[in-house]
Amino acid sequence: MLKPIIGITMGDAAGIGPEIIVKALANPELYEQCRPLVIGDKKILERAIQITGAAVVIHSLQNIEEARYSFGTIDCLDLDLLPADLPVGQISAAAGNAAFHFIAKSVELAQENKIHAICTAPLNKEALHKGGHMYPGHTEILAALTGTEDYSMMLSSPKLKVIHLTTHVGLIQAVEMINPERTYTVIKLAHETLTRAGYSSPRIAVCGINPHAGENGLFGSGEEEEKLEPGIQKAQAEGIQVTGPYPADTLFYRAVRGDFDIVVACYHDQGHGPIKVLGLEAGVNITVGLKGGMIRTSVDHGTAFDIAGKNMADDRSMLAAIRMAVELAPKQPIPEEARRNA
Repeated sequence: MLKPIIGITMGDAAGIGPEIIVKALANPELYEQCRPLVIGDKKILERAIQITGAAVVIHSLQNIEEARYSFGTIDCLDLDLLPADLPVGQISAAAGNAAFHFIAKSVELAQENKIHAICTAPLNKEALHKGGHMYPGHTEILAALTGTEDYSMMLSSPKLKVIHLTTHVGLIQAVEMINPERTYTVIKLAHETLTRAGYSSPRIAVCGINPHAGENGLFGSGEEEEKLEPGIQKAQAEGIQVTGPYPADTLFYRAVRGDFDIVVACYHDQGHGPIKVLGLEAGVNITVGLKGGMIRTSVDHGTAFDIAGKNMADDRSMLAAIRMAVELAPKQPIPEEARRNA
């Protein structure tokens, strides 16, 4: 079995993405697990090497077939979209536009079976918008580029996994968007994702919307009964091991303790908060349900403009994201046209 090719997008070049990429790819053990390919800009990666002192060099390529996948040399599919003097730590339309095109190229390669999973460095939403791409984040970009309607954001850490009913919308809008069909769809995505990853009958818990999960109508206006319970019951009827809704103030503790394999969170902060309390360096963001079984993982932190260019960035989340991409990548022979550099 050939090692999977992991396409690593450079993210917003003004942030810490380039630094954590070169730091992560200075680890020889990654090359024992996969064949990493950076989709970005050679000039910016070379600047990141100067900043970090990483003992690697950049191999610029125009076609994936030119990649070497050799430790000590970072293969970069160079889209050459950025100026060499791009300011570090500042919002830039050029960096936002380039970040979008790095993602678009990775999707193209994945759809052609030339890479087997995508791992993304962070982008900046304001820069993305200034660059002309009006998306809330990576998840929505990937869904649009693949024509995917039923998808979700999943967060994974060593002790807790969370999948979301809603993500980058305001709280009032999030509650409005939740309905029984969405609840059922996300429960099924969680079940299918963990089953593919080797879980036998994964234990899924759904978090309530209101304090104490509504406490039988005492809090809220019956949102749990209207929006969550019918979706849970539909999934249960199909044999999926799902229960809830449970109060948020105890559910995440129980999941970390080992009572459940994954929690279905109702909105962004409900799910992100517990994961990030457990440690930013260990969290991985996964887009679940993309068409064609496309795998995308990401660091679970932002561009950190305040420390960009200072060699202060921690690459542990990037390492975890690449390892998760390897774990979730399809375990099947790679097509003949992609074997030239095996």
